[in-house]
This record gives sequence, C-alpha cells and structure tokens, in this order.
Amino acid sequence: MLLQEVADTSAAVAATRSRNAKRDLLAELLRRTPAEDLEIVVVWLAGELRQRRTGVGWASLSTLPDPAAEPSLEVTAVDAELERVAGLAGPGSQLARREAMSRLFGAATAGEQRLLRGLLSGEVRQGALDAAILDAVAAASGVPMTELRRAVTVRGATAPVAVAALTGGSEAVAAFGVQVGQGVRPMLASSAPDVPAALEKLGDRWSLDTKLDGIRIQAHRGADGVRLFTRSLDDITDRLPEVAAIVAALPGGDLVLDGEVLAHDAAGKPRPFQDTAARSATLSPAPEAGAGLVPAFFDVLHADGASLLDRPLVDRLAVLDRLVPREYRIRRADTTDPQEAARFFEQVVADGHEGVVLKDLDAPYAAGRRGAAWIKVKPRHTLDLVVLAVERGSGRRRGWLSNIHLGARDPEGRFGPPGGFVMVGKTFKGMTDEMLRWQTERFTDLAVDEGDWMVTVRPEQVVEIALDGVQRSRRYPGGVALRFARVVRYRDDKPAGEADTISDVRALGEG
Repeated sequence: MLLQEVADTSAAVAATRSRNAKRDLLAELLRRTPAEDLEIVVVWLAGELRQRRTGVGWASLSTLPDPAAEPSLEVTAVDAELERVAGLAGPGSQLARREAMSRLFGAATAGEQRLLRGLLSGEVRQGALDAAILDAVAAASGVPMTELRRAVTVRGATAPVAVAALTGGSEAVAAFGVQVGQGVRPMLASSAPDVPAALEKLGDRWSLDTKLDGIRIQAHRGADGVRLFTRSLDDITDRLPEVAAIVAALPGGDLVLDGEVLAHDAAGKPRPFQDTAARSATLSPAPEAGAGLVPAFFDVLHADGASLLDRPLVDRLAVLDRLVPREYRIRRADTTDPQEAARFFEQVVADGHEGVVLKDLDAPYAAGRRGAAWIKVKPRHTLDLVVLAVERGSGRRRGWLSNIHLGARDPEGRFGPPGGFVMVGKTFKGMTDEMLRWQTERFTDLAVDEGDWMVTVRPEQVVEIALDGVQRSRRYPGGVALRFARVVRYRDDKPAGEADTISDVRALGEG
C-alpha cells in the first residue's frame, strides 16, 4: 500500500469533527489495506510509530527538502527505514539520521511529508485515537465492540487486535487472553473526596488498601523468567533486579501480579517518590543494603494456570495471600466498619502515604478501565494534567522556563478536536530550583514553537497538580479554571493519554 493513501485518509479525518465520518473514512481504508500492512497502518492512524523512539528530534524536521511530485513510498518500506534509523548508534549516527530523513522526505509528497512529520514529532492532529480506531475496526470487520475492547485490554495494544479482527473475525479476537509475559492494561481507580463518599458508591462488601506514592508495576513470571512492566506496559525488568528476584522466589508456577514498588531507606522507611522514580528510570547499579525498591502487590491476574480477571476480588485476594508473603503485599485494613475505615485513612496519611483505595470485593478485574469498583481517596484535590506551554522566567527566574500552562484531556472533542487538550490554568507555584532546572531542559526538548516569552511544547509531560478547587471561568474554553494550583511532582510514569479529563476537572467544581 502507498503511504499516500494513509496520508489522504489522515488528512480527511482531520478535516471533519463528525465521529461517524471519521469512523467511515478509517474503516474504508482498513478494508482495502493488505494484511501485511495492517498493523503499521493502524498504529500510524492512531498517531504513533511502531518504533517508540527513532532518535529523530524536532530540529531535524525544521528544514525539509521540497516534496516529490508523485507518490512512490510504500508503507512497509517506510516502516523498515524508520526501524533502521531507530537502530543507529555510535559516532556519526546523528549525521546518518539527518541524511536518512532528507532522503525519506525528499521522496515524499507534500501530504506524505505532513503525515511523516506529525508521526515523528508526536503531533498528528486528526482526532483518530484508540477509540476512533476501534470504531473503525468494528465497522470494517463486523466484530462487536465489546469483544474488541476486552481483547485490547488483555493484549495491551490495539494494533494486534485490529489485525486479528480484520483477518480472522470474532474467532481470532476471542483467542486473546491473559498471557504470562505480555502486559495487560491495568485497572484504574476513580476518585472520591472522602471515605464516606467512596463507600456510598460501593456495595456491602469492600476492602481497603493503602495508596502508596510509588510506581505501578505488573509482574509476570513464566517459563522464560520474570518480566516487569510499568502502567504504560514498558518493560523495565532490567532496571529492577531486586524486585525481579523477589518475584522469582515466590511459590507456585506461572504468575501475574499487580502492585507498586517503593524505595525504602536502610531503616525500612519509605523514601520520597522522586527517589523511587529515579531508581526505576534507569539501569542502576546494585543498591546499597536495605535501600532498594520493595514491591507491594495488591492483586493477582493469573495463577495456577488460569486467568483470574473474571473472578471476584475476594477470590483474587485469597490467591494473593496464599502466594505472596505479607511483607510484599499492600497494607490492607481488616475492617468492614466505616468509622474504622476513616481512622485507617487518617493513619496511612499520617504515615506519609497518599491515601487509600476502597475496592468492591465482588468486582472482577476490569483491565484498562476506570470505574466505580476501585475508588481512591486522597487528603487533597489533585489532578494529573499535561503541560501545553511554558513561559520564560523573569527576575530571579530569568534564564529558566517557569510558569507552566496546564491542559486536561478532551477525548470526546467537546471543546476542540477529539483527543486534544483543553487549557484549564497555569502556575509557577511549588517549583524548587532543582525542578526549574529540570523543566527548562525537558521543555526545551519538547518545544515545537518558541516565542519571545512563551514556548509551546508537545503535549507529553504529565504533572500532578494540587489545587483548592475549581471555579467557573470565561477565560478558558472548558469554562473552568483551577484555584490556587501548585506543582506536586512531574509524572514520568504516566503517559499523557491517562491524564485527567476536562470532565474530571469540571466535576470538582460541581461538588
């Protein structure tokens, strides 16, 4: 298939705000895409590359050769060239990348150049994210949406499920299940302002977990050993050797566990989140005795040769307690008394933890979903937002990038293109000198447009913001603005696609 066909469809999708029109355009392209090109095309239509990193920076795309007059690039050939470029390393690799990009863009038409530039920079603005792609796959294949969604959550990726649906139908999609060694999209928690409000949403049977200020991990143990995944399903096994060793030593056979890891000091006390993030971000040398990352598991997805996704939490916890020693399990409250639950919340907060998560004991594991079966309670309002732009500092902050502009996700396109972001405020509060130095480097790398006082950045960096509340505002298109927003931390463990939505922000103003 010619790249031009994908570029034309992408442009047409970007030109309409109708979800049905987007679905029909995408479905028509998928129907005529050869089987060998399907996975590539699906990933590209979602605005991504199969190569997570290519080493091609924004500066390399600032000056492009004139476009070709006629299309000639094939989808598989372009993907193969990007794979080759991603593998370049060592002396001369930057020059080799620039030369490769010059050749590739020189052979591309104007429309193909726009698509390639968007894919390489992460700026494909067409509103065709996972939800739209699944709509199109359902229309093109005839496979029900419920079957597609379930397969995607347990497979952890849309493209393989789309290929299965379009080439093998419902039977091929039904074959997807929990596989040891293959990451599953994690179940997520909704929020409540306090413990009584959370209990109103749950049934009569519930459990109460400590909410740690750590890094979410999913641990798989099978015939090929142990693999550890982040919440975004990146494999970080090599970065956490002490955690892998703990999982390897657990009793039983094949196993998939859900939990968090947290850095502790030599006395066994939790260290700040930044220490955990730093230890899990790179391949570190062996930690000093007692100073490594310790897992705290709170769920089990697969054990004893079978998937446990559809089993109620009470059954999964019984398996967890049987296989994982108490020292490697999350601290749970043994109570069904609301007053005791409230006291437990106060105690874990006093101990320096984030809060609690209340869970419905009768609920299955809803992979990839944020519902009412898990409800987190923190002692303050916090939102995970995305940085859209940053202002140049003045006075003492001259030379640094300072005030950050904050955006919430708009998946339905209520206030702009579907899948985009809506600005809800800005802040400079809570930033230490160390944070200012870090964000200046980070946002310089993410810059897409640099003005005299403001730098627009790719919407990739998630930041946790504490706030006193939300107020109505005519200043921002979403109709709300944050009150007394301040930075808590930057979330390198969380992708922009999991940031809070404009609906989440507006809900705080309705409480």
